[in-house]
Amino acid sequence: MIIWQPGQQINNGRFIIQGKPLGSGGFGTTYKALEPSTGKLYAIKTLNQQMQLREDFAEQQVKFINEALTIKGFDHQHILKVHEVIQSGELFGVVMEYIDGVTLFQYLRQNGQLAESEALLYIDQIGQALEYIHAKGSLHRDIKPANILLRQNKQEAVLIDFGLTRSIATKSMTASFTEGYAPIEQYRRKGSFGPHTDVYALAATLYYLLTADGLNKEGEFSPVPAQNRKYDDEPLPAPKHYNSRISQRVNDAILQGMEIEPEKRTPTVLEFRENLGLVINGNNQEIQLKSSCGMDYRKLRDYLAQEKWKEADEETKRVMFAVAKREKEGWLDDEHIDNFPCEDLRTIDQLWVKYSDGRFSFSVQKRIYQGFGGTRGYNSDIWKKFGDKVGWRKGGDWLYYIDITFDKKAPEGHLPCLALWRFLVDYGEGKKMVEWLRNEVLLSRRDL
Repeated sequence: MIIWQPGQQINNGRFIIQGKPLGSGGFGTTYKALEPSTGKLYAIKTLNQQMQLREDFAEQQVKFINEALTIKGFDHQHILKVHEVIQSGELFGVVMEYIDGVTLFQYLRQNGQLAESEALLYIDQIGQALEYIHAKGSLHRDIKPANILLRQNKQEAVLIDFGLTRSIATKSMTASFTEGYAPIEQYRRKGSFGPHTDVYALAATLYYLLTADGLNKEGEFSPVPAQNRKYDDEPLPAPKHYNSRISQRVNDAILQGMEIEPEKRTPTVLEFRENLGLVINGNNQEIQLKSSCGMDYRKLRDYLAQEKWKEADEETKRVMFAVAKREKEGWLDDEHIDNFPCEDLRTIDQLWVKYSDGRFSFSVQKRIYQGFGGTRGYNSDIWKKFGDKVGWRKGGDWLYYIDITFDKKAPEGHLPCLALWRFLVDYGEGKKMVEWLRNEVLLSRRDL
């Protein structure tokens, strides 16, 4: 049996183990390791002591390596990056990105249940990661708060622990699961597996994020297990039973995502995200160019459809100033933002959402901003965090407009970035955004 110790050199001295293991689960143990040649920290996962004592350890290690190689092909910002597989003696290790942070489960234990906006921010990020995994033909099968890491000082969730990952095409799977988060089909070796399997766990995770305070008072750390619901007729209380602040839409989406029978459950993660209001349903649906004052939005639509992001950003500014009758001033004060016609704001926002596939828009920015605890009132720290998240700041400095990324690969919420800048300070090299702007008023509007 092999247990790596602090200070131990592995892989011919390439890595040095740092401190105690980061964690140990049903299959593996994860260590923090330093690569002296680069000074970089990594997480290295091996099969744990229990697995090493099994008679079929060699076979299990082959499966472990093959699964790691599958995950190595994943490239998504909300999925833990696997770099390579190494060997030290008889033990193989999977070298992964090291994330300085805490799991969502630890975060809730420290801070209590989340506000709906913050919970949806993380669920949307992990949902996008799952859509990516499903498109690759795989299932995660172990979504839960303890398998979601939050990067230090960032509201960015990362999906970890792929020990139960399997191909969607697999008809027979090991009956491994986490009670409270696993759907009924995971209690059997053979079942109706598919994207809906991960939908249940994602919905159960959102359930816990929003109801942890009430559940914990009852000594529970997960929703009612699927097996208890099916075979013992134990009811699943609606999320609003524990938290009356949860919106009806989110409450209903969670319950639909946690339907016991797979055929009744929300079938895909995309549909679950749509039910939560995180995605506009039907990307091909034509958006009506409504305006309260007769504004023509065809040019904005065409720029967006052609992915001419800079032109679309400038057109957004133009039409908003025109609608508010502020062309001469060239900025919008609080009063004009508050009174900006709802019909026009929704048209502009829906166009950005549709043609960016949900990456850019004021409503996307609002979700991110409020996820940091942002309100109508200005808060320097929150505004900086928001600027970092959407890519308007780099290295602690606000970007010049010429440095804005007018590309679909830009960070989520990066655009539109010009429409409501009240002050753009000319520093000689270009107009630079400053941190004390009043976009927070727009991002607090309820109709976004």
